Amino acid sequence: MHIALYSAFFSKETLQYVKETVAFLKSKGHRFTLVHRMKKHLGAEGKDYTYFDEELKLNEEVDFLFSIGGDGTILRAVTLIQDSKIPILGINTGRLGFLTSLHRDALTEGLNMFFKEQFSYVSRSLLSVRTKKPIALLDESGIALNEVSVNRKNTTSMLSIHTELDGKPLTTYWSDGLIISTPTGSTGYSLSSGGPIVSPNSQCLILNPIAPHNINMRPLIVPDNTEIKISVQGRSKNHLLSLDSRILTLENGNDIFLKKAPYVVQTVQLEGSDFFTTLREKLFWGQDKRNKQ
Repeated sequence: MHIALYSAFFSKETLQYVKETVAFLKSKGHRFTLVHRMKKHLGAEGKDYTYFDEELKLNEEVDFLFSIGGDGTILRAVTLIQDSKIPILGINTGRLGFLTSLHRDALTEGLNMFFKEQFSYVSRSLLSVRTKKPIALLDESGIALNEVSVNRKNTTSMLSIHTELDGKPLTTYWSDGLIISTPTGSTGYSLSSGGPIVSPNSQCLILNPIAPHNINMRPLIVPDNTEIKISVQGRSKNHLLSLDSRILTLENGNDIFLKKAPYVVQTVQLEGSDFFTTLREKLFWGQDKRNKQ
């Protein structure tokens, strides 16, 4: 089996688990390749390893990508995967780790389960983004796993966000911004802004205004085959557009077009774990002292 190892941040703790994962793969005779930025952190130990460039789409000869870090690392890893169909196993060395399946404290046990094929796949839909005036970043990797959002920049004034669904006017949001979330992203930024929790296999998108000045505005769930057009105006000339962890500045009036991407990303879910167990354990969902333990 050929494994790619990816990490976005290289703390002492993360490197420890990178090295432990490498040692495990070597002991089992598996091929592996590491993200190139990791090379300088491994010193002489890593001089004989092979590396890949994170600026390029991952080689499809890779069977799995191991994302070592937190949820943010998985979000960045998606731009390496794109439509290659390479599944992602998340190894959590961060804090919450909602998308990651394997916790650092059970690394060896979890890897043994993985190589015994004691896992299933979770197919996660993506958002595809383009703008009226083309932008290089969006042409190269205009996809988001969690959410796309528009936000204020350099102003405390509200934005005016005109929104259309399938070519028909929906409304104009007067708010600090607007989140368009996938089911996977429903437990992220959208949840923090009062949005609903949606299971990752649901076929929908969530439109969730940020601090709306319309008292009757609430999050809206629409089918995931809906095409969305957004046009932003405000007192500032620019606003922010974010795709998960990537942020860029757009001129007001540069219309944004969003739709479901034509492919999905698959994440690995080890046996004994599922979405609702994660909700209860990590977000304390439904926790009530009246419930039987």
